Amino acid sequence: MAIEEPEFVVELKSDRFEIRQYRPIIVAETFVDGDLDAASSTGFRRIAAYIFGENQIASVREAQGTVSTSEKIAMTAPVTVEPMPVPARKGEPIAMTAPVTVEPQTQSVTSVAMDANRWRIHFVMPRKFSMATLPRPTNSLVTLREVPAKRYAVLSFAGFAGLTKSQGLVDELAAWVKGQGLRAVAAPQMARYDPPWQLPFFRRNEILLEIATP
Repeated sequence: MAIEEPEFVVELKSDRFEIRQYRPIIVAETFVDGDLDAASSTGFRRIAAYIFGENQIASVREAQGTVSTSEKIAMTAPVTVEPMPVPARKGEPIAMTAPVTVEPQTQSVTSVAMDANRWRIHFVMPRKFSMATLPRPTNSLVTLREVPAKRYAVLSFAGFAGLTKSQGLVDELAAWVKGQGLRAVAAPQMARYDPPWQLPFFRRNEILLEIATP
């Protein structure tokens, strides 16, 4: 079965590296604490539950009001994980950063990025939906968000995507971005396109770094 993926235009291709311009998307996302593998698993299950029916839509209107029912949403690819800074404790001052888009709050955009303890996991919603027509999550830990058009540097790779390997690839992509005279403006994202039972050699993964638009 064909699985819908986000739309983009390739601006530059060099070996395993690409510069892509992505169109606006809507994502269902959740925030999870823990290491990369544990957070990925928890986040996947949480959002999968949303698209498989843990949601509400207003489909039938009667004189007494609106009857809400659930709706299954088609699976899309990839599943994306992004390291996040740990929220400050109540009453604790938050350190100033520059630019404001940089995540996590480390020495650089990519410094020990994949060794985070808090993650954003998201699925891209099918293009047929708008924010007005998407079912609402019944789990308060799942939210919907509009993401504007963005430009990314992308590094594709196969096999497993554990902590050590993914951090090495983040560093490799960051070095390539710098060599191209470009500037990363947000934390790296790791996108996985295949289910866990796919053979490692055939697994399709990507590291993405949002870059400043000229």
